[in-house]
Amino acid sequence: MADRRDRCTHVLLLAYQSFGLAFGDLSISPLYVYKCAFYGGLRHYETEDTMFGAFSLIFWTITLLSLIKYMVFVLRADDNGEGGIFALYALLCRHTRFSLLLNQQAADEEISTYYGPGDANRSLPSSDFKRLIEHNKRFKTALLLLVLVGTSMVITIGVLTPAVSVLFRYPDYRHFLLFVYACSGTVVMIACALLVGLFVLQHRGTNKVAFLFAPIMILWLFSIATVGLYNIFKWNPSVYKALSPYYIYKFFRDTGTEGWLSLGGILLCITGTEAIFAELGQFSAKSVRFAFCCVVYPCLVLQYMGQAAFLSKNFSALPTSFYSSIPDPFFWPVLMMAMLAAMVASQAVIFATFSIVRQCYALGCFPRVKIVHKPRWVLGQIYIPEINWLLMILTLTVTIGFRDTRHIAFAFGLACMSLAFVTTLLMPLILNFVWNRHLVFAILFIILFGTIELVFVASSWTKIPHGGWITILLSLLFTFTTYVWHYGNRRKYLYDQHNKVPMNTILTRGPSLGIVKVPGIGLIYTELASGVPATFTHFLTNLPAFYQVVVFICSKTVSIPYIPQKERYLIGRVGPKTYRMYRCIIRTGYKDVNKDGDDFEDELVDSIAEFIQLEAEGSESNRDRSVHDGRLAVVKTSNKFGTRLSRSRSEVSIAGSSSSSRSQTTVTNSKSPVLKRLKAVYEQEHPKLSMRRRFQFRPMDTTFRQPQVKEELFDLVEAKDAEVAYIVGHGHVKAKRNSTYTKQLVIDVVYSFLRKNCRSPAVTLNIPHICLIKVGMNYYL
Repeated sequence: MADRRDRCTHVLLLAYQSFGLAFGDLSISPLYVYKCAFYGGLRHYETEDTMFGAFSLIFWTITLLSLIKYMVFVLRADDNGEGGIFALYALLCRHTRFSLLLNQQAADEEISTYYGPGDANRSLPSSDFKRLIEHNKRFKTALLLLVLVGTSMVITIGVLTPAVSVLFRYPDYRHFLLFVYACSGTVVMIACALLVGLFVLQHRGTNKVAFLFAPIMILWLFSIATVGLYNIFKWNPSVYKALSPYYIYKFFRDTGTEGWLSLGGILLCITGTEAIFAELGQFSAKSVRFAFCCVVYPCLVLQYMGQAAFLSKNFSALPTSFYSSIPDPFFWPVLMMAMLAAMVASQAVIFATFSIVRQCYALGCFPRVKIVHKPRWVLGQIYIPEINWLLMILTLTVTIGFRDTRHIAFAFGLACMSLAFVTTLLMPLILNFVWNRHLVFAILFIILFGTIELVFVASSWTKIPHGGWITILLSLLFTFTTYVWHYGNRRKYLYDQHNKVPMNTILTRGPSLGIVKVPGIGLIYTELASGVPATFTHFLTNLPAFYQVVVFICSKTVSIPYIPQKERYLIGRVGPKTYRMYRCIIRTGYKDVNKDGDDFEDELVDSIAEFIQLEAEGSESNRDRSVHDGRLAVVKTSNKFGTRLSRSRSEVSIAGSSSSSRSQTTVTNSKSPVLKRLKAVYEQEHPKLSMRRRFQFRPMDTTFRQPQVKEELFDLVEAKDAEVAYIVGHGHVKAKRNSTYTKQLVIDVVYSFLRKNCRSPAVTLNIPHICLIKVGMNYYL
């Protein structure tokens, strides 16, 4: 009973918190739905039946698309609790061979969070239809493009939502502070100032004000519901009859083409529904359903019904429908609540845009950007400077360029409905390939919801001359950018695969590899999960000297949201033990965030030491069910610094089982006194580097049965104390001479431009600049 009470309390707490992020955009839609629906020729149909028909359309649109589609079906398609476009795509990639992502390995399927509890049917044999489309490369490309289009719509919504929220939260110019709003230009200037302030403050996070988001939205929802209930009883109590879908038939019968064109404004009532699914990871499906069904849905229905009752008797108030329907004593309190609710909705959408860009970037479909996460921020909150300033510039451009706020709303509605339609196209694949439902259910789903949304999308496309073109322009720009980046990265990866050095070549060179060994560890970053990258041989060709310990590091993203810390490092050996060459594959989820201050070097060295000891023990019981991938094994450390090494401020020493044979050997640095003095100067100029090198390692085990293990661990800690260098390829990309003109344009112009103007790998990988070595490479794709 106590556990059940605790679960209910947890659900209620998450439901309370969800009001501040998940429902902000949807909750402010009553500000502009009726105003935009009765735009154009529909203004000439000022009858009670027309108004009732508009409300009936709004009611059934929210019921079918928001309540039934999302709350009943789509929220079930979560990826380990995460939602959104990329969550659906990740589910499909894990259960099918639709993925075009790089570096996918069989060992990834052994991650504890790779499959959810409801994925027990994954061992069922594949259907003929599934195998057919798995071998169709065009379908895989089309599926990825569809996901990228949905991602572009999310970014477009991030551009338009702040503009819509800021402009529509004010009533008509003639009714609000005439001495301030003497002209429309003043409104635009005030809106731009507020937008600039909104984006400038993003880097500070929302942890100090986030606790206010939920009560603001709850108070806003109950306020508009109260106003709606008041208008129902005061103006037209018979408006409840419009709940019958018969009024929809009467609406289209009376209005004809004009009624169909008005759907571009009606669909604004569900804008923000996709954000509920996208923000699912911050809450839970039960809490979101509870909050929507018990509070959001009834409050919105009462508000729309109340506006319809008011407008059915006051058609002249259509240009200011929401604010005109507010009783005079409550006008200023509701207006202030509208301002606060609009700002909360804008903040939530910007947060969602950062999140979708992070996922897109993690899966190799977005140019390199800097992702900031601070421990004091709320869980999962990130900040991307490039995206923040891009959104601000585009939002200001839209705000200044569009004088008619309804045009911005039409562009906003087209983006939201297109995003919802992309989700509808992906859900039948989830039903058939992930949930193993019969193909008939997938067809019924797309017929029911896809047909309704296709009608709305077709109507919203008629608004392209009235502002919808900005959605098309921005979505095409973002889709083209993301796909070109993915295409260029894929071609570059295939080039690395083709030019990697075979292991036989390394083995025939002998332990010395024909080079001079210097003290230290060389971390060679590569996108390859196997083989020796061409960057390494290119470095040796120009400078035949390298560090005594070599680690090939491949940092990759797996198509799951989060990976437990103890399963991230996949360690292996390259060549015989005497080579002191290792491979480390660092696996992260598409929503994992590297926190500032993580000591990567310590974790890496400790993981390698753990691998060396586990390899020596050779007992499966001591490997904690380690997963093998050729020579690779998952190293599961029990804490941040593992169990094999400890940190000390003193000199590193190894205590052996006997007093002889380096039983108490002190690690020394073979650098000359001049180099040591230069290093001391560098550490004084860079305090972070000095702090990073302040601690040294000492193996904790005091009994080593194999002298080779003792020797290898000693070499590892000695190299760590001497130096750690990061070697990153600095590639110059060109298309092959025999390539088509289109490919040359894409690679030589667009992709090269994106590479030159995005963040460098050293920044995105948090590599200390003072320890960085770049190796120039030419790529002919």
